[in-house]
Parts: sequence; structure tokens; C-alpha cells
Amino acid sequence: MILQGKRVALPPAPVVHRQFEAHAAATPDAVAVFWAGRQVTYAELDVRANRFAHFLAARGHGRGAKVGVCLDYSIDMLVAILGTLKAGAAYVPFDPAYPQARLQLLLGQVPDLALIVASPATAPMVESAAADVIDLQQLAGHLAGLPATAPGVTVTGDDLCYAVFTSGSTGTPKLTAVRHEGWFNLMNWLRLEYGLHQGSNNLVVSAFGFDLSQRALMTPLFCGATQYLMASRNFDAMLAYRMLSEHDIRVVHCASSTLYLLVDWENARGGDALTQLDYVLFGGEPLKTERLTGWARREGNTCTLLHQYGVAECTDVATSYDLAAYRPGEQDIAPVGRPAYNTDIHLLDEQLRAVGAGEYGEICISGASVGAGYLGGAGPENEKFTTLEVDGAPRRLYRTGDRGHVNEAGELVVAGRMDAQVKVRGMRIDPTDIERALGRLDGIREAAVVVTHTDAGEAELSAFIVPAGDDLAEDDVRARLLTTLPRTMVPARFTNIARIPLSPHGKVDRAALAGACRNQFAGSATTA
Repeated sequence: MILQGKRVALPPAPVVHRQFEAHAAATPDAVAVFWAGRQVTYAELDVRANRFAHFLAARGHGRGAKVGVCLDYSIDMLVAILGTLKAGAAYVPFDPAYPQARLQLLLGQVPDLALIVASPATAPMVESAAADVIDLQQLAGHLAGLPATAPGVTVTGDDLCYAVFTSGSTGTPKLTAVRHEGWFNLMNWLRLEYGLHQGSNNLVVSAFGFDLSQRALMTPLFCGATQYLMASRNFDAMLAYRMLSEHDIRVVHCASSTLYLLVDWENARGGDALTQLDYVLFGGEPLKTERLTGWARREGNTCTLLHQYGVAECTDVATSYDLAAYRPGEQDIAPVGRPAYNTDIHLLDEQLRAVGAGEYGEICISGASVGAGYLGGAGPENEKFTTLEVDGAPRRLYRTGDRGHVNEAGELVVAGRMDAQVKVRGMRIDPTDIERALGRLDGIREAAVVVTHTDAGEAELSAFIVPAGDDLAEDDVRARLLTTLPRTMVPARFTNIARIPLSPHGKVDRAALAGACRNQFAGSATTA
């Protein structure tokens, strides 16, 4: 089974920063970035990025080089990113929201890191790296003497533009690289398919290290719009909502769990900043539609929710679905839609043979969005990038490890991870199936299910539930769940909690939940 994305021609050199440069030439006085009450125009940002690109080139950090960026969201961050791209190099995000020990681990995974751009606040976190650490503010005088024009560097669509860390099957983070062609194709699709334009101002609400954040950072500059950045290292729902209310922001990219928080904030305060957006593009984890239904049906809500699917190894987004077409009573799982331009979705069995219409298979991605692979890696991870013969021609594809099928409307439905199933009491179970069932019960606003172990080492399921009102009784929840699920899928214990913890990327922090179980539900958690 193959879902084919629309074929759209790309320019001979599909290079992302060239689009930004075109806007800087056409509308030099337009505001490019707003941060902490300060703003810079396209012309000003272009000049600063050009000077940093010359700085890199003078040190020999051009095409093929990798430049680390460990900065809080700021104007300097975009100067560093754009300057790196202009020099022909690729940037690597090092999220300062991570613990220092985590950053040190990530630094060790980057082969031949040229240097790291940091600030006085973040430099100590990466100071033991083998690469030099520089501060743009300290270099301001030197940079001011460098040429304001773009360096004469030839960059092609095959060159790397960025590399981000993703979890590996061995537990060690993997650095996966994205090419300019794939990134250009993604943003060109968003611009053409959804009509993003110079007024499509964006607010970044996700952590810098997240793959989603890379397109959130660059898409407005690709379209000539204004990028709004929060002056906060960690996600702050109050600050985010205030900025949405006070500024002409039209677009937000985020993880599903981050969207739930923003919706909760708006519902609690009776505002309309979210409902007046043009688009929220979200995904990254199983969708809990019950968290959005009431808000989405509010009178006057004109915001289009685009439920998207993709992986870091394939430029973040591969498919998209307008959630307005979803009917909960007709479909158990909301689709993730159809492929982006120049992108194909393959559903394959274990022998990499196409499955039939409606059948489940592993979701594989081919086309322009497939990345360059894992940098410095070898072994089983790199085997996810493979070649498949399609219509007599070889196609490079990436095996996502996700399981899905195509529904009757021709849209992709993601059912979960191939490896997410766990064996509990001799039965193979996918915890997301239980979370969906819990989410449909009255009185439960949100739920997460993790696998824990008894003192004897036996695996069992533990459910964490966020009640819509008062705490729920364990026996009541278990009895109602038994009406929809077999006994083998009903968790051994249920715990009421005030909120589901999120990782720095805005996704459910399952490790924290499992740790709460090990610590006998320390803190505010109470057994249902």
C-alpha cells in the first residue's frame, strides 16, 4: 500500500536561507523577530547573519562543518542559525533546558563539532567540550568589522542544514541529519498547501532541542512573516497565552500535550486568542481528542487544527490532516492524513512487502523528506534507512517502526509503535490502547499508562488519571474500564494526579510516571 504525495517541482538549488534572503531584499524593513520587547528587521537580521557566516568561513567552518548552538530563545539564536546556514555548515541544537550531564552526553555524540555558540548563561553547561565555545555578544566588536554582504558560498539541496538528537534503540541518543532539500520541501509545502504568507506570524512554544522546533523557527522567515520568541527557557503557558493575546500571531507549531495546556488555559479564562489563530500544527504523540472537542466546537472558533505525523529522521512532518473532518463516533483513532509534497508513505510487512488496502503494516517514508541518516552511527539504527524497489526503480526509505493502516478515505491512521507493545501476564498489550479507553470514560480528563514492575520483577500496568472533578475511586474506574477492555488490559493500579508531567519537548514524560510508581507515588499523587 502506497500513499503518494503531490509532485511539486523544487528550484534547482532548494536552499532554505535563500528564501529568507529574498525577503530581506524585497521587504528589508519588515519585522523578522520579536523577543523580550525588542525587534529586528529582515535587513538587520540578514546583516548580522552574514557577518557571523564570514566569521565561520574565516575559521574554516564552511560546507560540511557542524556548529553547535546552545542558546536560550533570542535574536542571537537566529543569527547563529542563519549565519551557520549561510556559511554552508549545519547547526546542531543543544537545548539549555537539559541538565548539564545530558548536554555532555550529547556533545560526545557529535563527530567533528567545529564550535559551539553559547551565552554567559549557557556556556558553563558545555564548557568541557572539545570544541571552542564562543559568545556572539563578546564578539560584537569583531563581527561589526566583517562584511555585511552574504559570503560567496555555494550551498546545494544535498548539503546538511541541521542535525537533531533522537532516542536510539540502545538508549544512547542518535544524531540524525536533515538536508536542505528536505527542509525546503517541507516549508514550501506548508506555504503552498496552507497559504502561509508574510502575515503568518508565528510563536515558538516548544523546546529548542525538539525536531518540531526547527521548522517552527524557520517557517515564518521562509514565508516573510514575523517570528515571536518567548523570553523563557522552559515552556510557560501563561507567558505563551499572553503573547498570543497581545500580538498578531497567526500560527503555532507544537506537540499535542502542549496544545492541551494552551486549550486548558483558554477554557479556564474564557479567552479567544487560540480560537482566533489561523493554524495550530501539532502532533508527535497519540492524540487525545477528548481534550480538544469542547474547545474546538466553541462558537466563533476559526482556528484550523492540523494533526500531523512525521519523524526527525525525515524532516519532522510527512503527513497532515484537518481535524475538522474527524468524527469520533465513526473512527476510534484520528487520522494523520495524506503525505506532504514529494513524499510517499509505504505500509510494509516484515519482509518489506506492501500490505493490502486497509491492512496494518509498518509505516515507511520515501521521497524528498528522507534525511541523510545518523551521523557517526553504525549498526541497527542505520539499518532503518534502506532501499526498496518501487515500479522497477530503487527508492530510499526510512522504516519508522510505527504501525498503521490507510482508511477508506485514503488517509493514514497511526495505531502505535511496532515495539510499544509489552508483555504483561503473558499477553502483548499496547498501553496507548488503554489510554484511549480511559479517555472515553466520564470524569477523566486525561490519562497515561506505563509499565512498572512488582517487587518480584513481574511487569504490570499502572494508570495515571487526571480527573475532570473530584478524585475517582479505583474500583469505579476499573469496573467501567472492564466494560470496554478485556481484563488482561486493565491496569493493576490507578492513581489520581493533578496533571500529566511533560518532558522538555512537551510530550508525556513516561519515565517520570514510572519513577513515581517506584517511589510509592510520592508527592501529590493519591491512589484511586
